[in-house]
Amino acid sequence: MYCTTQLKNDKVNRRKFLQYGLLFIGSSVVAACTNNQSQVDTSQSNDLDRVTFGTNWVAQAEHGGFYQAIATGIYKEHGLDVTIQMGGPQVPTGTQLLMGNAVDFFMGYGVDAVNAVAEGIPKITVAAIFQKDPQCLIAHPNTGVDSIEDLRGRPIYISSAANVTYWPLLAAKFGFTDDQKRPYNFNPGPFLADKQSAQQGYITSEPFAIERQGGFTPVVFLLADYGYIPYSTTIETRRELVKNNPDLVQRFVDASIKGWYSYLENPAPGNELIKQANPEMTDEQIAYGLDKLQEYGIINSGEVEQLGIGAMSEERWQSFFNTMTQAGVFKPNIEYKQAFTLQFVNKGAQAYRG
Repeated sequence: MYCTTQLKNDKVNRRKFLQYGLLFIGSSVVAACTNNQSQVDTSQSNDLDRVTFGTNWVAQAEHGGFYQAIATGIYKEHGLDVTIQMGGPQVPTGTQLLMGNAVDFFMGYGVDAVNAVAEGIPKITVAAIFQKDPQCLIAHPNTGVDSIEDLRGRPIYISSAANVTYWPLLAAKFGFTDDQKRPYNFNPGPFLADKQSAQQGYITSEPFAIERQGGFTPVVFLLADYGYIPYSTTIETRRELVKNNPDLVQRFVDASIKGWYSYLENPAPGNELIKQANPEMTDEQIAYGLDKLQEYGIINSGEVEQLGIGAMSEERWQSFFNTMTQAGVFKPNIEYKQAFTLQFVNKGAQAYRG
């Protein structure tokens, strides 16, 4: 049985966190909710290694493979009792959770992994589920925006995080200027009110919300197609765990990857857990997100066909680091190779499908 903390009734989109406590889902649990807290009975899973995985947002299709690995018993088959701890604005950062031992693994991204090296934070990326970052810019149709270059001079709603991730690259490559920036508060209202503006979003989410609220199909530019090439939805963990228990790391990575293959083939089991974890998530939104993941090759692109989901390469990390260094995001003396290890991935697609 799964239980959730009490929900408020306000409508939620991808970047507006549900105002309720953390929700936990276990791969082999009997849960009881008391005073908005989850209590987990692990008596049935004493022979399994207990693992907590933190996600970067509330449950959605973009997290589907991890929920699928719970729903179909894949984690159990690998000797793991996995708890998924949802993220959101009210939740500490992945780095804080990892370093505080609140989670064993976290859903990270490439920029943060390199910055962690620069700051001396002992965490490391062990797999990359998304070969492309879903980050995009969104514009109104029929306003003279046919290419990303056409956004020069127009107001663009971006989050504060964009200033240390993709914005410097866009400024360097396409001539965007700081006077174009407008604060993005994860609400499409200002964008919908100004047809000459653009806004940031995830290819799997914000265009869907804009279509429903604005009644039109927006123009979308996936930044991965314009030189912004970090790995995304990565699996990261503490360096000490890689050193002291590589078998546990390997089993979690293998099972998670198999969960993603299973989810892409038949997402129904994972989707049921996603909706239990996040009751505001609709079938329509999940279907849209999954469709865009596949349409844009967010998971299956690059070297994945040969090396398998989760693949990474030294060449890709180097190219990303060089690009972002040239844009002024990274300092050139960062030992970026410390941000990742290829020890646990690149086994070949058949190794995970079997």
